[in-house]
Amino acid sequence: MQTEKIQKPTTLPKPQLSFWQIWNMSFGFLGIQYGFGLQQANMSPIFRYLHADESAIPALWLAGPMTGLLVQPIIGAMSDRTWSERWGRRKPFFLIGALITSIALVLMPNSTSLWMAASLMWMLDAGLNVSMEPFRAFIGDKLNDKQRDLGFAVQSFFVGFGQTLANLMPRILPLFGITMVAAGANGIPDFVKYAFYVGAVAVLAAVLWTVYTTKEYPPEDMVAFEREKREGGGLLHIFTEVGVALREMPTTMRQLWWVKFFTWYGLPLMWQYLSLAIARHAFNAPSPESPGFEKGIEVGNDCFALFNVGCFGISFFLPAIAARIGRRATHATFLTIGGLGFLSMLISSDKSAFLIGMTMVGLAWGSILSMPYVLLSSSVPKERMGVYMGIFNGFIVVPQIINMITIPFLYKNLLGSDPLNALILCGICLILAAGACFLVKENKPSEEAALPIHPGGN
Repeated sequence: MQTEKIQKPTTLPKPQLSFWQIWNMSFGFLGIQYGFGLQQANMSPIFRYLHADESAIPALWLAGPMTGLLVQPIIGAMSDRTWSERWGRRKPFFLIGALITSIALVLMPNSTSLWMAASLMWMLDAGLNVSMEPFRAFIGDKLNDKQRDLGFAVQSFFVGFGQTLANLMPRILPLFGITMVAAGANGIPDFVKYAFYVGAVAVLAAVLWTVYTTKEYPPEDMVAFEREKREGGGLLHIFTEVGVALREMPTTMRQLWWVKFFTWYGLPLMWQYLSLAIARHAFNAPSPESPGFEKGIEVGNDCFALFNVGCFGISFFLPAIAARIGRRATHATFLTIGGLGFLSMLISSDKSAFLIGMTMVGLAWGSILSMPYVLLSSSVPKERMGVYMGIFNGFIVVPQIINMITIPFLYKNLLGSDPLNALILCGICLILAAGACFLVKENKPSEEAALPIHPGGN
């Protein structure tokens, strides 16, 4: 079915969309986040099965932020300058990214060496980033300012729901006779392999649903859009466009830097070390050869499931909370809750401490995935929405790159070679990010005065 019809070019305000129209346009995010959920919960154990040293794991995760840094601004600028009556602006990139992701998901659990798994992670992250960035810009394209809180909240719901499904695979697959027992020379359990195969199908199916049910609006000034394509096409112009956007960055976006820095310096530690911390402290299994290591991975998946339940459980309440206390205060509050969730893991080595703590972190995750983007989307020029969403991703990936360069040197000395201490550092970082929220000023009129919105910036 076609839920919307292509609008003719217009400068009128964007119309109100129904809830189900917003649902359909965001549904592809479900598959993409299923893929991210598989990666986040399983890549560190996969690296350990392939004999990676614990201190080297952050460097192996470098693929994510590096591909994001390189891919998202370029894809954002390219999608800003793309238009097809049949395919639209963002949807071609959804499809290309979904295909790359699906291939990587099928190959990943069949890796026979550490270098193969690390290489496929670069491919997987590239595909996920190609798909994800246009979905962020899609909200700015399709929704008016009043509906953007809801749009990003729906995306947060799909982030939580998709990743929860991925995390529950160790519980679901045994119902079909697939066990935790390792199979094959690489030692990777069957449940990991089949979860990745399901993910490959889920990514394509969800993205195709959005492509089929949602039509995009054409550029408002098609004459200017076509003229700029003729006069300034090519990759060089895209890099130039990114450079111009960096120089003209809105004040609110600059102010969000420290919030994003502390958030994303800390968060990679969660994906890198949560399952390893649970295996070591709750099951006395510090290595893949230790009895109970698979049980630690299983509980780690349960923790990520509760983390994502917290995310999509809070996502629909965030707009109402933000309307009452402000977007900035809302984000600071939930970052603090997340930080306390990590610190609470010091209370006990029982698995319940990790489960409760990660549920609290999930509440913060819901805000992390929506509030900064709402603050940003209200302050940037609409004709540069894609490129600015891509640049904003740099605020996520640069701190991760710094994390993955520095943590291997800090792991033995500062963190005592203990993955639990890495989680405590993550909690401290989230609390620092909460404090940095109060450096951000919510003042849209002054933003527009500082950076007037001009047509033809595609």
